[in-house]
Amino acid sequence: MYSIKTINSISPVYAEVLDMSRINVSANIENPEAIMVRSADMHEYVSGDKLLCVARAGAGYNNIPVERFAEEGIVAFNTPGANANAVKELAITGMLLASRKIVQGINWCQTLSDKGAEAAKLVEKGKSQFVGPELSGKTLGVIGLGAIGRLVANTCVALDMHVLGNDPYISVDNAWQLSREVEHCTNMDELLGRCDYVSVHVPLSDATKGMFGKETIAKMKDGAVLLNLSRGGLVDNAAVTDALASGKLRAYVTDFPSAEIIGVDGVICIPHLGASTPESEDNCVRMASRQINDYIETGAIVNSVNYPNCQPGPVTMPRVVLLHKNVPNVIQDVLKTITGSGENLNIENMVNKSRGAYACTVLDLNAAPSDALAAAIGELDTIYRVRVL
Repeated sequence: MYSIKTINSISPVYAEVLDMSRINVSANIENPEAIMVRSADMHEYVSGDKLLCVARAGAGYNNIPVERFAEEGIVAFNTPGANANAVKELAITGMLLASRKIVQGINWCQTLSDKGAEAAKLVEKGKSQFVGPELSGKTLGVIGLGAIGRLVANTCVALDMHVLGNDPYISVDNAWQLSREVEHCTNMDELLGRCDYVSVHVPLSDATKGMFGKETIAKMKDGAVLLNLSRGGLVDNAAVTDALASGKLRAYVTDFPSAEIIGVDGVICIPHLGASTPESEDNCVRMASRQINDYIETGAIVNSVNYPNCQPGPVTMPRVVLLHKNVPNVIQDVLKTITGSGENLNIENMVNKSRGAYACTVLDLNAAPSDALAAAIGELDTIYRVRVL
């Protein structure tokens, strides 16, 4: 039996994935083995001594203290791709809104509510001010061809757009699923200069923060539309405001409104609706539930944002799961501790994976180690967490 604490409102579809006879899921658990969270800020969260993992039911994880959790031996997960279709649909909506002046037209129609029989004539007379181009035949640049960017690119190919894609880190799986009609563009400056629309689908990091600033926007095609449904910090709001005022950009569509850009002419602010569909929320919770259960039951790590993927398979014999620093001699020290214990243990199988400063090692043994031996391994200064399954 283990417990999962929910933070924020979490879809009850976890019951479709988890064995609820063995798992307690509630918002009112003081010291859980796992946490499922959406957008709540966990940077000040005080972890209990039983906490093994935290799953973010969504793709972004800037609300999670990734490094602190890693050093506390807590695996942090996210759910990439679970909300991909929802965000893709919003990206297409954003392009249409920016092109056809739909929002402005709807707002203008509201001013005619008291015109009576004259309203229809006023609509026909005034509609020309909202004329805008079709998407068909235009060029779209997609920056980042992960789960979301790939879907945006493929859908826009189906809308008869010419699509350029840029992603130096595209995975093999996403590359296989990308339409052959998408033009691979390795030169970012070339992409920016050719595209009528640019849609950004990259994570926010130190390397990408403010990537669309004054210099980058200056390289874009005059009158282009910029769409940002990834993270607000990717775009310099002051640079966008200046570009809209000068006519360099025709429109900026963002899912991350702020006081700097709300109400600015040419900015279409969407109130962070990217993943706000019931289907998306359900998909995220199902994925997060599987990740939590697999890790707690077998030590498998999939889609972690602080530890490497590690899939040791089903537990068929006693298993030791180690979370540790990725430095030399860790495994050697662990093996010395095991052989020096006198418990006559043999390692039947071993999996070792690393990611940056952190690593995971799984040992399948011929017999279960004693509590004293597990504690001795945990006392090594390179070890963050020891679990025996």
